[in-house]
Order: sequence, then structure tokens, then C-alpha cells
Amino acid sequence: MEQNERRLLRLGIHVKYYNPLQSTINRIMLMDGFVNAHAHLDRANTITPDSLKDSSLGLQEKWTYVDKIKRTSSVWDYKERITDALMMQKFYNTRYICSFIDIDPIADYTALTGASFAKDEFDQQEIKLIIASQTLKGVLNKAPRILIEDVLDTVDIIGSLPAADEGRESEHLDVVLNWAKQTGKRVHVHVDQNNRPTEKETELLARKTIEHGLESRVTAVHGISIACHPKKYREELYKMCVDADLTFICCPSAWIDHRRSEVLSPIHNSITPVDELLERGLRVAIGSDNICDIYKPFCNGDMINELRLLIDSCRIYNEDELINIAVTNGLEVLGMMD
Repeated sequence: MEQNERRLLRLGIHVKYYNPLQSTINRIMLMDGFVNAHAHLDRANTITPDSLKDSSLGLQEKWTYVDKIKRTSSVWDYKERITDALMMQKFYNTRYICSFIDIDPIADYTALTGASFAKDEFDQQEIKLIIASQTLKGVLNKAPRILIEDVLDTVDIIGSLPAADEGRESEHLDVVLNWAKQTGKRVHVHVDQNNRPTEKETELLARKTIEHGLESRVTAVHGISIACHPKKYREELYKMCVDADLTFICCPSAWIDHRRSEVLSPIHNSITPVDELLERGLRVAIGSDNICDIYKPFCNGDMINELRLLIDSCRIYNEDELINIAVTNGLEVLGMMD
């Protein structure tokens, strides 16, 4: 009996026949579990019967809707929510998770402090929390910018949401990428979230990454709108992404519920076109995004569900590629392999 098979038996996993999903999960378990490369744990478990009815609001409406929660949450509220979410992630066999944490004039440092307490508590519990700064109020106005600049040494990854500075996305990226050069930290950027062919944020990010000389240090999160574009545009975009050495994070269940639209575009899934990215040698990690909150009230953060949805929506059937997505690439984008 092979060493790996004996270890699986010790874990209570019996190998009787070939089941590709179970085989992939077994291999992930042998690597100590999933890497959840993108989440928002400061909002986890905040859905209520009253707020559930508001979950159909649009994305930008939800950006301000969550201010209600931020205004009424204490450090200990945040710590408790994040701790509970980490416990569930541990249950789902996640060993690393990156969470964006709101830092802005509404949340101030309340969420960050709660996250830091939770992170310290879990450092010795077989799951590691990586903290990224969420720029939900942008970075071009003085108040949110100063708040983030003052804690750049505290966060593990510099987060970015260019659309929060709508119409000035290029300036937003200049600020964030300059922070990355000053600190030597990685950058994770929300891009192309609206599933529209008018969005070209991934292109902008690739160009800005090259302009700032940050190749291999920048990760594009989501990239839903990439698939809306014609094949010719996508091919040119992928070349730029290769030149920028961009990495990607796909959160499959986060966008599967995207509304229908009468806008004409190529037929596509409302998921990052992971199959095309992989064909061009671009690395992709996987995340859960929101968990039991106004954004995704029924999402429980189970990474097996996320992986299965990615497999079926993008037809990725190569086990080695799936292992890279679930573990290896996640370690890379979180800086665990630097």
C-alpha cells in the first residue's frame, strides 16, 4: 500500500473506486487543506430575517447598506463574527484564508482591531488569517486615505476597489500601487465585477502594474466582465496579463446569481473565465467571497462547493490544475511562497 493511501486511511478516507472529485479532495487534504484566497469575514454571519429581503439590492447599493452594520459593531462584535467564521473555515478544511477588512471613516479601525484579535487567537489553531485592507470608500478622499496609510504596516496585503473612486479608477490604482512599492507588499484588486462589456478594469490593472514595475506582485479579484468581451479583445487582454504577470482569484458562487441583462455580449458564465486564463499560463486561486451576509446570504464558505462550481462552470477536469487552484496558487497570491 502506498504511503499516501495509508495516510488517507488514517484520516478515515477509504479508497474503493475512482471518483474524480473525491480524488481531488483527498489530494487537497494531503496538502493540509484549502487556501481560501478571498473573503470578507468582517461581514460574515450578519444576515438577519429582516435584512434577507434586501439581498436583492444591487452591488453598489450594498456598499452603502453595510454602513448600518459598521456603525453598530464593536471591536468584540467583529472579533466574535470573524472567530466564528474562522471556526467554520477550519471545519471546512481551510488552512489559509485572506479576508478584506473595512478601513474607512465609518468602520474606522474597529473591524481591523477585531480581525487582529481573531488572527492572534487562531495563529496556533491550524488556520492562518491573512488581512487585506478594503477600500470601500476609495483612496482619493483625504479621510479614508489617511486611515489606510496609517496602518499599511499592520495589514498583510494591500486591498483595492477602484470602482469606489468611480471615474478616477486610474488615479486610485496609482495611489494603491505606490503604497505597494513603498511597503513591498502584495496588492489584491477587485476588478470587473458587473458582468458588463463596458468594463475594462482588468486591462487597466495590467497596464498600471507594468507602469509601476510590479509584475508578479498584483492579483486581480473576480474579473467577471472579461468573458463579456469578444474573443479578439480577450486574446489581447490575456497577452497584457501575461506581460504584467497578473495572478487571479475566482470566487465562483459570488457571481453565479448575477442578474439577466438585455445587453448583447458573447454567451458566457458569470464566472471568471478560468479555463482561458489557464490556457495562457496565468495562475488562478479560489475564494469564497462573502459568507452569510447581505451580499451572499446563503453562502456558507464551504470550499468544496466553490471548487465544484468552478469545475462544472469552466469544465476544468485536470486534477493537477485543480490542486494548483485550491492550494498552490492560493499560497502564491497570499505571499506564502515568497
